[in-house]
Amino acid sequence: MRASGILLPISSLPGKYGIGSFSKEAYRFVDFLKNAHQKYWQILPIGPTSYGDSPYQSFSTYAGNPYFISLEELIEEGLLTEEECDKVDFGNRIDKVNYEKLYNGRFKLLKKAYKKSNISEKEDFDKFKSENCYWLNDYAMFMAIKDRFNGQSFDKWAEDIKLRWEYSMEYYQNELKDEIEFYKFIQYEFYRQWYKLKKYANENGIKIIGDIPIYVAYDSADVWAHPELFQMDENGKPVAVAGCPPDGFSATGQLWGNPLYRWDYHKQTNYDWWIKRIERSVKLYDVVRIDHFRGFDEYYSIPAEDEDATNGHWEKGPGIDLFNAIKYCLGDVNIIAEDLGYITDTVRQLVKDSGFPNMKVLEFAFDSRDSSGPKDYLPYNYDKNCVVYTGTHDNETLKGWLDSIEPEEVEMIQKYIGRRVDDKAELVDEIIRLAQASTADTCIIPMQDYLHLDNKARMNTPSTLGNNWMWRMKSTQITKKLTNAIKELTVLYGRD
Repeated sequence: MRASGILLPISSLPGKYGIGSFSKEAYRFVDFLKNAHQKYWQILPIGPTSYGDSPYQSFSTYAGNPYFISLEELIEEGLLTEEECDKVDFGNRIDKVNYEKLYNGRFKLLKKAYKKSNISEKEDFDKFKSENCYWLNDYAMFMAIKDRFNGQSFDKWAEDIKLRWEYSMEYYQNELKDEIEFYKFIQYEFYRQWYKLKKYANENGIKIIGDIPIYVAYDSADVWAHPELFQMDENGKPVAVAGCPPDGFSATGQLWGNPLYRWDYHKQTNYDWWIKRIERSVKLYDVVRIDHFRGFDEYYSIPAEDEDATNGHWEKGPGIDLFNAIKYCLGDVNIIAEDLGYITDTVRQLVKDSGFPNMKVLEFAFDSRDSSGPKDYLPYNYDKNCVVYTGTHDNETLKGWLDSIEPEEVEMIQKYIGRRVDDKAELVDEIIRLAQASTADTCIIPMQDYLHLDNKARMNTPSTLGNNWMWRMKSTQITKKLTNAIKELTVLYGRD
């Protein structure tokens, strides 16, 4: 069925207190999607972010980001006061997240809420802890110990707890009992608020497309608690790490630094960890986008001590075997395969064998820097079973991209749409129209493109640190005129 939606991370929602959250603004965004006849809201990963603030580098594959808990809702519950929240300095920009101020201010408020909550007396809390104990205990303990060691990566901790010696685990469980319970409280509040928002979206005809990274962060509860799942040495250090080879966008490739999986071990356990991870994702979202899908066919392995990705090499991944195991245990799962980058025939075959829709990005169709060339991304080559985007969180905004590409590439776009368009905002609209008019069953447009924003609103520039994941929308940017324009386009191309 033809449908369309909008990509907007939770962090980019408007609202008070420094970052987008599950506040009333999130519900207003659902209303906007409904009024614009959209069927999907795509978000980025919602795990707690670590160094660099990337949602793709999280302290846990299961936990939720404490920044997204609505402080307004905690005020309504009587766990905080407006005065307490208004006193905290979250920065003076409503269109950008200040992560340093957020980190320094948000946790103090959450600790106040925890102390007022009498959470231990709530039956729902006990139920939540019991149902989630398979990840929650390790995560809460990991975070409490991390605080004790001043936020250091777990490989810098004392050896006894870094390697989870039994007597040390018992010691810290007793020593940090209250801190551990605090982190469980945070997760309880996060999931309670998230499922409430998701229910509202679903009741209004909006499905959530969630996003899970293929890899987990090295400094995470997952790696600390289950080193056997990863390519690690006996001292808890990665032997090889993940990334991407050099291409037209990066001469030294991308060094992500995530530990790689021991796929032989996963196979021996019938992919139990992955099945649990996907099962969890299916509860959280209506559709699951798996980032870097090509890594299941072949993954790029970089020596752990290297400073860039130039000396990496390709290794075989689990292939269709993993997805057969997932289907056997969970049935048909709504998955989008993010198959961008240099795509080989074996990756194409894996996507085909899985039956999952893959991704088409229109910026790649007209950009000579793309390693796979325009062939796969021009709309006349689309299969119906795909998801078309103008760009993703890793791309320039359409407006910014049009400002950066060569004149002959702009000319090619104009030839493709059949007319000369000198106004950049109008050309942005024409590229969005190409996506909406395409044969792809699903069309997802980043909010920045509907708003004609330049690269100041870009979410992420891969392989860079310090200025990413910060953009936020202003509430005034959602207008009746914009809503009607999106609705008109959606109806015109049969996506309502």
